[in-house]
Amino acid sequence: MPEITLTVQHKTGLHARPAAMFVKTANQYKSVIKVRHGEREANAKSIMGILTLGATQGAVVKVQAEGEDAEQALAGLRDLVESNFGEQP
Repeated sequence: MPEITLTVQHKTGLHARPAAMFVKTANQYKSVIKVRHGEREANAKSIMGILTLGATQGAVVKVQAEGEDAEQALAGLRDLVESNFGEQP
């Protein structure tokens, strides 16, 4: 199962608008996508799951995808996080 490691640089972390954008992006793919922060793991397509991760600014998260478009899903989520969710740093 492919996996990437991302560092959340957004000032609010994976909370509120960035979390919603993350979930919206994940839902564009058919693959099963999981996000892990520390000991917590969540479905990337669940806003409540993402919010319960508690990933603040500077958090390192691991994202795994399994399915026919797993690589594209990981690339899309990587681009979103690395673009700081479309905001200036």
